[in-house]
Amino acid sequence: MTEKQTVERIKLPEKLGFMLFSTSNNIVFNFKNLYYLTFLKMILRIPVFWASTIVMIGTIWDAVNDPLIGFWSVNHRFKSGEKIRPLALYFALPWAITIVLMFADFGLSEAWTIFLCIVIYLVFEAFYTFLCIPYNSMGALATNNDEDRKSINSFRSLGGCLGSGIGAVCVPLLVKGVFGGLKSDIYTADDAHALLYTAIVMAVICVIGCLTHYYTSKERIHQKSTDEAHIGFMETFKMLFSIRSWVFNMLFILCYGITTAIVMNEINDYAAYILGDSTKATPILAFYLIVSIATALTVGAYDRKVGRKWTMISAGLIQAVGKIPFIIFPHSMVTICINAISTGLGATAAFVMFNTNRNNISDIVEFKFGRRIDSMVSTCDNLISKLAEALAVWIMGIALAGAGYNAALGVAQSASTQNTIIALLGWVPAIITLLMAYFAAKTDVVEEYKQEQAAFQSRQK
Repeated sequence: MTEKQTVERIKLPEKLGFMLFSTSNNIVFNFKNLYYLTFLKMILRIPVFWASTIVMIGTIWDAVNDPLIGFWSVNHRFKSGEKIRPLALYFALPWAITIVLMFADFGLSEAWTIFLCIVIYLVFEAFYTFLCIPYNSMGALATNNDEDRKSINSFRSLGGCLGSGIGAVCVPLLVKGVFGGLKSDIYTADDAHALLYTAIVMAVICVIGCLTHYYTSKERIHQKSTDEAHIGFMETFKMLFSIRSWVFNMLFILCYGITTAIVMNEINDYAAYILGDSTKATPILAFYLIVSIATALTVGAYDRKVGRKWTMISAGLIQAVGKIPFIIFPHSMVTICINAISTGLGATAAFVMFNTNRNNISDIVEFKFGRRIDSMVSTCDNLISKLAEALAVWIMGIALAGAGYNAALGVAQSASTQNTIIALLGWVPAIITLLMAYFAAKTDVVEEYKQEQAAFQSRQK
């Protein structure tokens, strides 16, 4: 890119393409998360140990393959001269096919069924990583205008919220209402057909989202340097770790991922075991969803007033402050809703900001080293997000196990279990979000961008 490369402003259809891809992905993953374990255990009759092992192996591979595939992409260029965008075209159908295969019963022996499920899951996660590269990297390559980048990330966040909402409501309706499956505790061939037909619908949704994103987007930012020499794996990490903003942005994402995962998962436990009614999780999550959508639409204006750093700091502080009423009055429906609202507001603002940081970090790397490694930046962000989710699950599991949680007790959980659930929704995320605000204060991407741009311009004279 030149010192001030002029590109056309991003128009609404392109932003909607980013949004639709996010929406489709979230719908598909909502379906997978809801029904894949059920399919393995109840339809394929795989023992629970092996069913959990299949998911565990796939999850580990999902994290490991991010930097590997990102590294491949750094050193690859398509015949069109593009680095990223064609991946959304080439891997749309393969990923869609693996979604269907994941919910297909091939009638094999137990051992071969387990083996085939592992292979399909690994391929599914690899194809998804290929698709995530254009989705996460194109914000930097579509434009160098920060306002447009923030707008793209706001639309992505909005799409994610819509996808989660649509998935939560429509996927069960599709499985049970349209295809007539999973209506009783006794699983039959009709249930297998219902899940397979729903998987086919998910595949169509996936292809529509990917192709819309591909055909509405455009790579406008290109590496100025003609140097196309192979970049070593460790060299890419040396580049990234030399960028102070990248290090603190990763730590910011880690805190974001842990606290969001804990709060979103524990709301269901809170409704069931503290309020005594699992259906009360629905209005709590509805508040979260509504505020998230509103924040996605307005965070850009707030950022223009206070700046990137203070928007990120606010994202952490708002969540921490929102936990205080809940910590004081932990058995109140009002305070848990305040908790959810503050999470929706702060987490959505954080999502838009750290993704915009990612776009700027790609530019900083080029200013400093003359090479664009957008795919490596995005896949490392994916890796830290997945590690954050895994860490959150570990924290919840250790805490609840230590408190004596027993699913067989239902609402009659021990006082220590109830207190642990309250802590996981209160002071634990409050501490993590304060740490998140601290890392935000250390993450001055805008200033580092200006410094490296000035140094780059000086070298060109």
